[in-house]
Amino acid sequence: MTKRVFDILAAGTGLLLLAPLLIYVAWRIRREDGGPVFYRGERVGLLGRTFRIFKFRTMVVDAERKGGASTADDDPRITRIGLRLRKYKLDELPQLINVLTGDMSLVGPRPEVRHYTDLYTDQEKAILTVRPGITDWASIWNADEGAILAGAADPERAYMELIRPTKLKLQLRYVRERSLLTDLRILFLTAVAVFRPESAAVEEIRRQQT
Repeated sequence: MTKRVFDILAAGTGLLLLAPLLIYVAWRIRREDGGPVFYRGERVGLLGRTFRIFKFRTMVVDAERKGGASTADDDPRITRIGLRLRKYKLDELPQLINVLTGDMSLVGPRPEVRHYTDLYTDQEKAILTVRPGITDWASIWNADEGAILAGAADPERAYMELIRPTKLKLQLRYVRERSLLTDLRILFLTAVAVFRPESAAVEEIRRQQT
């Protein structure tokens, strides 16, 4: 089975099974402030092409005009329901739509905004040779980015100094070592990292990756 076939089957099945949850979350977001359900920010994908990502909106309307791209857990732009969605990564579920359309894969380097991809070195541009994904090694290593940035006087600078260097290293490692077996392992460990972040399996992966 090819990676693309696996992505289509898994994403389609996931959307069908999760439909009740997705509808409920959409209702809660709409109920809180009457704003749009989805966040459709621009991201850079395969071969540098720009696409619009599907995410449940977790911040106030027009949040991008009120702050930077890096978001800490204590960011005042985050809504009440948004905090809960971010904790369990439920805001990422609509990206299964991006997987079906071919803009993303289940597993691959997390897509970035153009501001960050423009900073790629020649070596780091290899990240753009594969489809971006919903999860990857970096997602497991840093399952709660917002908590790390919380309290930082400058979240953008904290992201650049504390997170981005290791994130790029792990994304490049995935590009070099990617396989269907690796993808299955990442999917399993991602679920563990979300629901049991201090598990021995996750801690071992974090130790190995850094």
